[in-house]
Formats: sequence, C-alpha cells, structure tokens
Amino acid sequence: MELFNVYPVTPINIVKAQGSTVWDEQGNEYLDLYGGHAVISIGHTHPHYIKRITEQLHNIGFYSNSVLIPIQQQLAKQLGEVSGKEDYFLFLCNSGAEANENALKLASFHTGRKKIIAFSKAFHGRTSLAVAATDNPAIVAPVNETENVVFLPFNDEEALTQAFKDFGDEVAAVIIEGIQGVGGIREASVPFLKLIRSLCDQYGSVFIADSVQCGYGRTGSFYSHDYAGVQADIYSMAKGMGNGFPIGGISIAPKFKASFGLLGTTFGGNHLACAAAVAVLDVMAQDNLMANAQEVGSYLIEELKKFDEVLEVRGRGLMIGIELPTELGHIKKDLLLKNRIFTGEAKPNVIRLLPALNITKANADQFLTAFAERLKA
Repeated sequence: MELFNVYPVTPINIVKAQGSTVWDEQGNEYLDLYGGHAVISIGHTHPHYIKRITEQLHNIGFYSNSVLIPIQQQLAKQLGEVSGKEDYFLFLCNSGAEANENALKLASFHTGRKKIIAFSKAFHGRTSLAVAATDNPAIVAPVNETENVVFLPFNDEEALTQAFKDFGDEVAAVIIEGIQGVGGIREASVPFLKLIRSLCDQYGSVFIADSVQCGYGRTGSFYSHDYAGVQADIYSMAKGMGNGFPIGGISIAPKFKASFGLLGTTFGGNHLACAAAVAVLDVMAQDNLMANAQEVGSYLIEELKKFDEVLEVRGRGLMIGIELPTELGHIKKDLLLKNRIFTGEAKPNVIRLLPALNITKANADQFLTAFAERLKA
C-alpha cells in the first residue's frame, strides 16, 4: 500500500528535535520557526512535557468519556485561569476542525438558526461544516456546499452591518480568526471585532472566535481576539494546545446549557491528551511564555520592518507575516535549503513565522541574519 498523495512534501527527514532545533537523518541542524503549522508551543521534546506524558502512559493512556477523568477537570481549571475565562465551560475534542465544527453546531442548537457569517480568506478546517465556512473552493467538496454560509469582506464594517440588517434574525453565528493564518496573517481590527460583538448581542447570534492558530498565547494574549477588549461566546482551540499531541477544544460561555448527547467524541479529552495539554499550560505559566512571545515577537516585527525589500510586515507576537514582492517569492525555499531554517508560507508571497513561544532573541537574530543574506543574494 502506498500513501494517498495529498501533501507536497519537502524531501527532508527530521529524526530528532529539541527546543527550536531539529535535525535530519544526516545530522544537519535546522532552526524551526514554523513548529509544524504553529503546533509546537513550548518547544520540541520539552523535559516537563515528556515527563508528564510518560507518567500518564504508565498509569492509563485512554478510557472513554463514560467514566470520571479527573485530569479533564484539572485542564479546565488551568485553562480557565490562564485565559481569564474561569466561568466558561470546556468541551474537549481532537483537532481545530472538530473544535470549529462543534462550535458552529452548538451555535445552531442554541439559536435554532442555520445561517453562518464567515469572511474572505477564512480557514476554519476541513470537516463538513468547518470547510463550508472556509473561503477556498478548491477544498470544498460538492457535498460540503451549502447556502447557509455567507462570506463577507474581512474587516468591512459596512458590509457586516448591512448583512445583519438583511438577515440578522437568521444568523446562528459569526466566526472569525483574530489573525488569519492561511489568509496571510491579516489581523481583525478592533472596531470590527467590537461590531461583531455588538451585532451578535443585538440579534441574538453567537460570536465564535476561531483561535486554533492565532490563540494559546501566540500573540502575547491568550486568545488573539482579547486585544479588542470584547468577549466571544465560544473560543475554538487546538494546535499549540498539546505541543504536537492531538487535542482540541472549545471554551463555552455560561449562557449555553449542556445536555446529554448534545456534543460527543470518542478520543477527545482522553488521559494522555489531557496530560500533554496540562504540561503545556504548566510550562507556559512557569516560563512566562506569553510575555516572551510578545517581547521576541515585537523585536522581530520591528527589525523586519527595516528591510526595504519587504512590502509589509503583519501580525502580533509570534504570529508574523512577511509579504515579499513576486520576484522574491523564492526566499522561503532558499531559507530552508541554504540556511536550514523552517518557515511557513501563505500564498502567494508571504513568509509565515510561527515558532515555539519560548524562542530566544538569539534565535530571532539568527533568522534576521539569514533573511538579510537571502535578500542580498
């Protein structure tokens, strides 16, 4: 049996990783500033992370949600404290797509409505409803197509206001990334997020803050939407939540009422996944990683703005987009092959930096030096 060929694969076999460094099978060392799509939040193979997972595995790795799993309560408590959402509820699943799927479903259950407002260049996942709310026709199968999702221009207050005037009583939810990842590191404006909150309150709709990539401390705030000073009704999360172990979840405002069978999952919230997530929150608190993300991220952003060749630097904290002119579209590839630095991209010519939250200023300077070399080459 061969693998189903759906990934454009870089021919590098990574066999070892520690912190923000990874090594290939030839022993070559690379700086990892991408963390596998913003997944590595506390660095590869962190000692505390390994210890917590190993201890848990020696006790029990999995049982279903049909029994008491106290580590779920521990995770919920820590997550509430660090996020400032202690009165919210937690539902655990396995991925960001599942998190958004359940958020949208819960909004529909709560309101009794079907219509969803999403935005241009949005990416919310690849499961049925999540992909229907994703602005990429190439990955929306015919079975996923629905008239229940309406796409509006990103950050367009007039268009959003008009949409609510036209069909606000039908809107179950508005879903928005605080900073679009796949969309090119584009930040939702403070007035726009405040308008979403206001209109959802006025029309009884649900505000869903997709924090799968832009959340979990990456921007210096726990959820990137927090900078707008408004509370969403549901926050979706995954990626950095488990530092590589599959786990996702939604944080749910107190106004939502649970009932048996309303949501469900087989693997979500299992002992091993929760141990991984608790370890991540432990390290984030002990090492003050949100402050580090803000400090090192601000340094990178300010330094990158000094390059004349760069069209625009976008983002916040350690979620950074570097937009380059078309003729410099090769820079990302050159950084990997010539400087051995992993970065991400957003089409057509945006380099995405999504490193672990504990990268150092020395790591940042290593990248800046290499980036300067590539621009001069």
